[in-house]
Amino acid sequence: MSIEIERKFLITSYNFKQEAHQKNYIKQGFLNSDKERVVRVRLKDDKGFLTIKGKSNKTGISRFEWEKEISKIDAENLFNLCEKGIIEKYRYLIKKGNHIFEVDEFFGDNEGLLIAEVELSSEDEKFSKPAWLGKEVTGIIKYYNSNLSKHPFKKWE
Repeated sequence: MSIEIERKFLITSYNFKQEAHQKNYIKQGFLNSDKERVVRVRLKDDKGFLTIKGKSNKTGISRFEWEKEISKIDAENLFNLCEKGIIEKYRYLIKKGNHIFEVDEFFGDNEGLLIAEVELSSEDEKFSKPAWLGKEVTGIIKYYNSNLSKHPFKKWE
């Protein structure tokens, strides 16, 4: 159990790919995407995870998070119980200063969307911003994965 503190940003170019030291395929679905809590099942390459996230605080930066590794088979079976709208993306890890930026390149119904997240140890922690980091979208619900599964990027106006 922990409090997740992260900020989200849009990406201005694909230059982040040259800086990435790791790339993973992620498939995820939502067993529950209520506004008070989200229950997510995820496959990250060949590992399964079950994650529960609470409601974000007023700034949108912090929220409760619990995660447990599960088998790949259990994760694949749980996808059958998920709400409509599976998310698929590649996640790139990029080290910048003392932080790791996670950049998600979505495909399928969310193709064209690029979002970076950086986890922090406090809400006011300073960090170096890479040149490809764009507009901050922390706390904007339409950029949450649970929302993207129901209202995909391709259908935005």
